[in-house]
Amino acid sequence: MMAVSVLLLLELCLYASCFVCGIVAAASLTIVQGNFGGLCMLYGHVSYNATAKLVGVQTSTSASLCYFVSAISIMVAVVCFSLSLYGVYMFCMEGEMRRERVWMNLMIVVSGIFLFFLLITGCMLKIGRDTLCDSITKTVPNITRCEEVQSRKWVGPLQGDRIYTNLHKSETAVWVNFFFWLIIVALVIVQRRQTSGAKLIPTPAGALFGESGATAGETEPFFNRPPQ
Repeated sequence: MMAVSVLLLLELCLYASCFVCGIVAAASLTIVQGNFGGLCMLYGHVSYNATAKLVGVQTSTSASLCYFVSAISIMVAVVCFSLSLYGVYMFCMEGEMRRERVWMNLMIVVSGIFLFFLLITGCMLKIGRDTLCDSITKTVPNITRCEEVQSRKWVGPLQGDRIYTNLHKSETAVWVNFFFWLIIVALVIVQRRQTSGAKLIPTPAGALFGESGATAGETEPFFNRPPQ
């Protein structure tokens, strides 16, 4: 029972960590989108005005792409926050947290869904950021690394002083979230196997030491008892 409690505690800590990762991923991407007037810079391309030495936006992706990535991160964060809050409530009010086998099966399904969408959003952030960085290094002169564009001046009202930092932070948070959910799936599977291996029918204490746990009167046949 102690091992199960430790696994549950670790699982709750992972839920809290996933909540933080989801908020960081969504907030970082939203900041970039806000600094560029609502434009989604994933898979975008930049332009450069050599006369004014200003970096601008040549093309951008549909804003729904960034909304989708942020929505997935927020959805995962809300679910993780709810699970963490429920776990803390159960520990504080009842002193333990019991879960049925059906609940564990449901958690495995939910974890699989979250892993699928986190994998998609992580790849979108990775490929989208690499596409933008490739455009920056090829278009803006005297830049060999993407983060160097943060020190350049952008066409107003664009604010690109932290574009690479925030995109990188959002991508990192999604991949860390993905890794945490892999651990959560493993923990739920271990607890599910422990629950299925436990005995469903309680055994009398005396039977553990070779005793029958019943008196002679209890084991005597009811209809064959001698008259009193």
